[in-house]
Amino acid sequence: MSDILVHTEAGVMTITFNRLDKKNSITSAMYGELADALGKAEQDSAVRAVLIQGDATIFSAGNDIGDFLNAPPSTQESPVFRFLRGIATFPKPIVAAVCGPAVGIGTTMLFHCDLVYAGDNAAFSMPFVNLGLCPEAASSLLVPQMFGYHRAAEALLLGEPFMAEAALEVGLVNRVVPPTEANAIAQAQARKLAAKPLSALIETKRLMKKSQQAVVLERMGEEGQSFGRMLREPAAREAFTAFMEKRRPDFSKV
Repeated sequence: MSDILVHTEAGVMTITFNRLDKKNSITSAMYGELADALGKAEQDSAVRAVLIQGDATIFSAGNDIGDFLNAPPSTQESPVFRFLRGIATFPKPIVAAVCGPAVGIGTTMLFHCDLVYAGDNAAFSMPFVNLGLCPEAASSLLVPQMFGYHRAAEALLLGEPFMAEAALEVGLVNRVVPPTEANAIAQAQARKLAAKPLSALIETKRLMKKSQQAVVLERMGEEGQSFGRMLREPAAREAFTAFMEKRRPDFSKV
């Protein structure tokens, strides 16, 4: 069975992370599938909204580290960047249901969703600095805008998890619900959207995002260049080596 499940019904394309044995960590192939699904949803007039979901116990542990080290993104056409551009420019509504850990891109992709429903077990984290890296998905722009600078600094510089209620307080999620209900509630909301006039949904979303669409894409590109450079530097090498060796990294010399 595929690690990414795609199903369309009642005007909603539901994209499900389906790699529970690996904590829904995302491989390059999965990013390609995600990008392709969004591309298909954009072109298919029968799709009026998209729902992205995981399991009641976990949304996504972020990048699959082994896969990431074996095949790091090398160009802006790499699957991960295709997915990020796709979700940032997607014209129709995107709903997300998030339960359990949402690590790295598991959190940053949510800044490009229109509605987010979180289980009360959700734990969001953006631990890029802890890996010797910088933020991605334009999160260096969008997190300070949404959280305010000091809370953004705490989230991005310390990289520590914050829970569903904190995410609700800063506006990252719309509602906190029991984990076993999150996917169903998000599906119901997506179907409400799908029942509305598509042209009005698209134009309203376009107008809301118009003022910073170009800035988001510019920041995403700048982050991508820095991310690629930092991947080759000593801090990231130490962080990833320590991760694979299951020890604490030592950044005292980098």
